[in-house]
Amino acid sequence: MAGKVTAGSGILLVTANVGSLFEDPDNLQKTWLREFYQTVQSHRPHFIAVHCQEVGGKNYEASMSHVDCFVKELLSSDAMKEYNRVRVYLDENYKSQEHFTALGSCYFLHESLKNIQQFDFKAKKFKKVVGKEIYSDTLESTPMLEKEKFPQDYFPECKWSRKGFIRTRWALADCAFDLVNIHLFHDASNILAWEKSPSVYSGTRQKALGFVLDRITDQRFEKVPYFVFGDFNFRLDTRQVVESLCSTATMQTVRLGDTNEVDKLIFRESENDRKVVLQLEKKLFNYINQDVFRENNGTLFLQFDSELSCFKERLHELEISFPPSYPYSEDSSQGKQYMNTRCPAWCDRVLMSATAKDLVLKPENEEKNLVYDNIGPNVCMGDHKGSGAKGWKRYLREAPL
Repeated sequence: MAGKVTAGSGILLVTANVGSLFEDPDNLQKTWLREFYQTVQSHRPHFIAVHCQEVGGKNYEASMSHVDCFVKELLSSDAMKEYNRVRVYLDENYKSQEHFTALGSCYFLHESLKNIQQFDFKAKKFKKVVGKEIYSDTLESTPMLEKEKFPQDYFPECKWSRKGFIRTRWALADCAFDLVNIHLFHDASNILAWEKSPSVYSGTRQKALGFVLDRITDQRFEKVPYFVFGDFNFRLDTRQVVESLCSTATMQTVRLGDTNEVDKLIFRESENDRKVVLQLEKKLFNYINQDVFRENNGTLFLQFDSELSCFKERLHELEISFPPSYPYSEDSSQGKQYMNTRCPAWCDRVLMSATAKDLVLKPENEEKNLVYDNIGPNVCMGDHKGSGAKGWKRYLREAPL
C-alpha cells in the first residue's frame, strides 16, 4: 500500500530502555511519565508509538509486577485521555528462555484520527482498531505482531539474552508502514571492545540487525516503508576514541596473575606528574574530563559512531543533535551526568528505510516540524536517555508525515 499520510497527522516515535524504572518505581518511573506527558502535550501527535526495552528491569522476576502499574498509569492519565484507542504488547513471559525478549510496544491513537488500521499477519489483511487492548505473556500467538528472538548462536558465548524484535504494521489513511521495536547486544567488556577496531561486539550487532532487516523485507508480505527504533546498543569505536583522547599519553597494562588476562589499562600523561587520563577495565571507562562528551552535544565524537555505515543503503536517520544517550547516572540528582562504566554512545535511535524517509521529508513538511531529540534532557530517567533513562534511553522523533 502506498500513498501519503493526510496533512496534520502528527506521529511521535519514542524508544526507551526502561529497565531502571521498574527497580525504582517511586522515583524514576514518575519522572519518566512526567517527561513523556510533557512531550505529548508539547507536540500533540495523533499517533504515538512507544518502543520499550528491558520491560520489568534487570531483575525481572522481582520487578515484573511493577509493569502492570506502569501501563495502567499510562492508560488512565489525564494527559492521554484524548487517545481513545490503545494497543499494548508486553513480552513478560520470562519463564520461556527461548522466546523472552522483555520488549514492550505501546501504541496510542488520538480520538480525531479516523482512518487507522492495524495489520493481521495471520489473516494477511488490515483490521480496524477499536478500544483499548493489552496483550502480554505469550505474544507468539498474537496475530497482530511478529516477535522473534535472535538465534542462540548469535548470542555472545551462546548464552540466552533478552534480545530480539517486535514488528507491527499500520495503515494511516492510504499509507502503510512497519514499526519495529529492536534490542541488540551490548558490549560486555570495555577491554575486549578496545582490542580491535571495529570491535567483536560491533560485528555481532551487525549480524543481528541484518537478520531483522532481511526478515521484515522478505517475500511473505508486501514491502512497505519501515521505521526501526529501539536500543541498538551502537557504541563508538572504543579503540579510536581511546587513541583520540589519549594521543599523548603512555599506556600501562595490568594483568591478572593467575591467567595473564588483561585486567586494566591505565593511560597517563607523559608529564604533569604522570596524571591518569583514562582508566579502562571490563566495566569501567573512567576519563578525566567527562564533560567533553556533552560539549556541543558530543558532535566531536560522531566521527567514531560508525556502526550504521554498512547499512547506509537500507537505513537512514535524521541528523543527531543531542548528546550520547547512554550511560547516564541513575542518581535522581544527576540528570546530566554519565556513569563511568562505559564510553558514552548513541545507543537509542530512530532509523528508517529510504521509503520511510521519503514520507517524512516530503516538501510540504516544513523542517521545523521535524524533531529528533532526547526526552528529559535535564532530569534523571535511568541509564538510557535518548529520546531516554537507567538504561532509559528514549529517543524521540516527531514528524507530521
